[in-house]
Amino acid sequence: SFLLPSGPPPSPLGVVDSAPSVLVPLVSPPAYRTDDCQPWVLPVVKKVERLIVEDGSLNHEYLPILGLPEFRSASSKVALGDDSAAIKDNRVGGVQALGGTGALRIGAEFLRRWYNGVNNTATPIYVSAPTWENHNSVFADAGFKDIRPYHYWDAAKRGLDLDGLLDDLEKAPERSVFVLHACAHNPTGTDPTPEEWKKISEIMKRRSLFVFFDSAYQGFASGDLDKDAWAIRYFVSEGFELFVAQSFSKNFGLYNERVGNLTVVAQDGENLSRILSQMEKIVRTTWSNPPSQGARIVSKTLNSPELFAEWKGNVKTMAERVLLMRDQLKAKLQAQGTPGTWDHITQQIGMFSFTGLNPKQVEYMIKEKHVYLMASGRINMCGLTTKNIDYVAQSIHDAVTKVQ
Repeated sequence: SFLLPSGPPPSPLGVVDSAPSVLVPLVSPPAYRTDDCQPWVLPVVKKVERLIVEDGSLNHEYLPILGLPEFRSASSKVALGDDSAAIKDNRVGGVQALGGTGALRIGAEFLRRWYNGVNNTATPIYVSAPTWENHNSVFADAGFKDIRPYHYWDAAKRGLDLDGLLDDLEKAPERSVFVLHACAHNPTGTDPTPEEWKKISEIMKRRSLFVFFDSAYQGFASGDLDKDAWAIRYFVSEGFELFVAQSFSKNFGLYNERVGNLTVVAQDGENLSRILSQMEKIVRTTWSNPPSQGARIVSKTLNSPELFAEWKGNVKTMAERVLLMRDQLKAKLQAQGTPGTWDHITQQIGMFSFTGLNPKQVEYMIKEKHVYLMASGRINMCGLTTKNIDYVAQSIHDAVTKVQ
């Protein structure tokens, strides 16, 4: 969907009347696009799909309730690392879910039923301000009554409000649940540094706060799977019990297959068994049994060294295109002498960027330039291409210089 001005609707890609085609889209769900503004089917995915078709041993029998075992274990290993002590201690398990949203919902449902007291709806759930809008809805629909924002985005400095975040951690009731974005924060594109993550971890550990990571962009953010999972792995190394909601929509391009996994890190094997037993009950009454096709694509890729290496190359291709658009947009704005600092464009990471444009400037962009973006100034970097970036940069320059 696109945020459109009044008047005749543009084509699905957005057309500037007599100017070149441009697009700075609000895409829901957020999706990668090539330089031609088209969805990209990863070459490794095409290869694995052919392998599945030719595999005569496969059928359409139900999977286990918790999902394809080899998919679940491989997914958790991607999140936690091959050398994870938690995996070696047999205190890590997974639940195949319907995308990242399904993983969040299953985790939320478990927490509502069993965390901090049986059927506890009063536990505070903290989400970043701003956050992906579905975070609020998922936890509210799971039955939680107290959903609170924590400081995250500092509009004045166009970066992380670390002091506000740390203060909220200190003041939150003990055992509160904090939803943390593992990397490529949606919607700001601003992540804590490793040193900042350590400060966050220290307070959360000291105050017995529960960590629920949303990991929707591993590999897609920086092009490096390990770098994008740094925060998750650090928290696990610090002894946290935690949940990680994983999505393979972006980093595999499997948007419509709804492939997700909820990685559970427990204090020991016995506790993990109890958790997964309750997860089975939740899944049974939610979607009963997960689909196999997308999970098989991911599983075969992650469990084959050759395919895994090819996939990492595909993911790097996507990440590098987004990083290139960030570099070029910043360079073009600076070359024009556009007022203000634009370092945040390249300091942010992932699919989204908070440009810093105010609502009046956004309105100018839409009505006068036909460049479509959120009222908050957020843009999807995948909407920038080599064909439209000059026009977009000039439009931003005009908006900043003509509208206060």
